[in-house]
Amino acid sequence: MDDDGARDATDGTSGPADGNGEPTDPAAAPAGRDRTMRGAALLATAIALPITLLVAVLAFNKLSPDTPAAAPTPSATTARVQSTAPVEMAAPALAARPATVCRALLSQLPASIRDLAQRPVTAGPEQNAAYGDPALTVACGGTEPTFPSTDEVWTVNGVCWHLAEQADDAVLSTVDRETLITVRVPGAYEQPLQWLPAISSTIVASVPSGGAIPSGCQR
Repeated sequence: MDDDGARDATDGTSGPADGNGEPTDPAAAPAGRDRTMRGAALLATAIALPITLLVAVLAFNKLSPDTPAAAPTPSATTARVQSTAPVEMAAPALAARPATVCRALLSQLPASIRDLAQRPVTAGPEQNAAYGDPALTVACGGTEPTFPSTDEVWTVNGVCWHLAEQADDAVLSTVDRETLITVRVPGAYEQPLQWLPAISSTIVASVPSGGAIPSGCQR
């Protein structure tokens, strides 16, 4: 038996065929692989975490507005701020028939005209009404206006009106009713004829037609 054989016989272990003396441990290789895999996982985590944070920051900045949101603007339909104080109006004495017609008209006028709420008046609530601030006024009764026959007249919801400018107001007078109705529209309200539809509808329902109706109002 040679020396290698003697060593094998003495310590009870068998050497490798190539004569190398390194022992073979079945658990050694897996443990090394585990350490390698754990190291790779830690490295991957160390790389991925900053990238994840960077992506999150970029996403947040993209979703966040560059400037604060603008405050909402008031809606066009928001009610006007209006005074509720009585509006000064004259109340001339009326004959029995016009007084009856005016009471019928005033009892049927709407509580508001467009966005103008009705306000109290200082005199003649049975023949006067006012809306908004500055006040749009409706007066029933009085002396029929005179105007050139060449003046233009306007029909709104079945009522014929004459339009005259006085100071800063537009003064509209009925010209086809038994009793005169006068509407004064402040210059602050544009296009005065657009404020007449609700008033005209009430006039048709409560004030009979009559008088010398201008040719421009004939239907």
